[in-house]
Amino acid sequence: MSEDNIAIRPIEQADNPKIAKAIRSVLIEYGVPKVGTAYEDKALDCMAETYNKPKKAYFVVAKGDEIIGGAGISPLDNYYGNVCELQKMYFMPEARGKGYGSKMMAKCLDFAKTAGFDKCYLETMPYMDDARKLYRKVGFKSIDKPMGDTGHYSCTVWMLKDL
Repeated sequence: MSEDNIAIRPIEQADNPKIAKAIRSVLIEYGVPKVGTAYEDKALDCMAETYNKPKKAYFVVAKGDEIIGGAGISPLDNYYGNVCELQKMYFMPEARGKGYGSKMMAKCLDFAKTAGFDKCYLETMPYMDDARKLYRKVGFKSIDKPMGDTGHYSCTVWMLKDL
C-alpha cells in the first residue's frame, strides 16, 4: 500500500525510536496525561520486539525514512477470552485527513481476523473526536466499562467490535 512515497508496512527495529517519538508527540499535542496512558508504556521504546510475537502485529505509516503514524493488534492484557486490542494508533498531523487511518484500521482488523480473534477492544480519550468517528465508522461500539487491565486508567472511553 503506497502512494506518494507513503507505505503502510510492518514495523522494523530501526523504526523503534521514530514511532516512540511520533506517539509521544501526538499524546503531548492532545494534552493526554503522561501517566495511565500509552505515554508511559515501556513497550513504546521497543515496539518491534514487543510485537514480534504470535498473535501480535504493529504497522507503521512510513514516508521515506520518516514514521508518521502507526497502530497494532495484541491479545487484550489480563483478559480471559478471544479478544484482541487495537493499540497505539496515532498519526502525526501530516498523516491526518488523507485516508491512512481507514487503511491502517483495515490492515489491523484483517490481521486480527486472520489471527483468529472474535472481538477487538480499544481505549481512547473522550476528546479524540476524529479517532472515535473512525472507530464508529468501522463498527466499534461504546461499552460501559473497561475490559482486561491495560494499565491505561486515564483512558475513559472503551469500545468493542465483533470481528
